[in-house]
Amino acid sequence: MATITRLPFGADINDLADFTRSAPSIPEKAVTQRRQYRTVWISDVHLGTRGCNAEMLIDFLDHVDSETMYLVGDIIDGWRLKKKFYWPAAHNDIVWRILKRARRGTRIVYVPGNHDEMFRQFTGLNFGGVEIKRQAIHETADGRRLLVLHGDEFDAITLSHRWLAHLGDAAYTFMMALNRWVNTYRRWANLPYWSLSKHAKKKVKNAVEFISNFEEIVAREAGTRGVDGVIAGHIHTADARMIDGIEYYNDGDWVEGCTALVEHFDGRMEILHWADEMALRDGVPPPMVETLAAA
Repeated sequence: MATITRLPFGADINDLADFTRSAPSIPEKAVTQRRQYRTVWISDVHLGTRGCNAEMLIDFLDHVDSETMYLVGDIIDGWRLKKKFYWPAAHNDIVWRILKRARRGTRIVYVPGNHDEMFRQFTGLNFGGVEIKRQAIHETADGRRLLVLHGDEFDAITLSHRWLAHLGDAAYTFMMALNRWVNTYRRWANLPYWSLSKHAKKKVKNAVEFISNFEEIVAREAGTRGVDGVIAGHIHTADARMIDGIEYYNDGDWVEGCTALVEHFDGRMEILHWADEMALRDGVPPPMVETLAAA
């Protein structure tokens, strides 16, 4: 069996559960009533990068609970950590909160992506209550079978031209640095979070075409597996739609859009845009959330 001694951020993989035995740097909020869902899917957190919206994800984890949670890849950014070490306390706090869920009985399923592919060698194993799977089949409350995968296996750039993928990663890192400056100003101006890179992707024809092709390829592959639908991450674009009779879902990311996919107890699926949820909680009326986000 393959072994690994240390994770990129310096922790022994067999001792990850130790995170649950010490207090986080950002204490859990005293939420009297967490939102309850049957299942939650999150992906593309990119811990170990400055682009990770750790505080927003911590807020999500403090206000939402579920029976099952799927981590749909790129939770830790091994690519970036190999180049430069960056691991603030808030990133430990996310690991702490996830492992605490596992300890209190939440089923945690981790499907590694291309940025955290170092965990794929542990497929089939369980660490600290976290099941590691290459892919998974989820059955909804109303009996639908959904294939859960990260999606990089359908990205020709990632598979065939790794140098180009890394070049794109560098350009993306630059865009996220600009995104941080934009949102620093927006916080100063008392405006809600807004994603510069997400806005840019919507305006660039090639990016829109790539996303559409990716979604169609993933849905087509799911159709060959005999399932009712598919849930992916990878492209940082949350979506829920029907493609040739196959339900396609993407849970988005926690770098740009800060979104999660959730299943209600009747099997109904919903995408949560957490920046909007936080704005509403802070008293911004629903029409203003959409207006300000587009500003």
